[in-house]
Amino acid sequence: VQLQASGGGLVQAGGSLRLSCAASGRAISTYSVGWFRQAPGKEREFVAAMTFLGGSTYYSDSVKGRFTISRDNAKNTVYLQMNNLEPEDTAVYYCAGGTPASAMVRPLAHIPYWGRGTLVTVSS
Repeated sequence: VQLQASGGGLVQAGGSLRLSCAASGRAISTYSVGWFRQAPGKEREFVAAMTFLGGSTYYSDSVKGRFTISRDNAKNTVYLQMNNLEPEDTAVYYCAGGTPASAMVRPLAHIPYWGRGTLVTVSS
């Protein structure tokens, strides 16, 4: 399985970005997917996750109400819509999958599929 994140960039505080994660090697409809981020000097943290059927979503408290995870199984792609961005959202964002969505929120969750990150920079 290969995951490739894209859509990062530089945006002003209060702005929006939509990240995409294109999957290959296995239909994305068969596994849960999530987004994580790592800011400079900090540990990787959970951002959002969605079950493989899309029935349930999970968000970290820091992004709840501002970010939305979605998926288009026909395009084998997962999205992260980020609104009202804050400088604290600056990080490299990674998509991941292959572990139950409810488990991805745990700090030491084992997640088999990872994509290369995309950098999001939010200026104040």
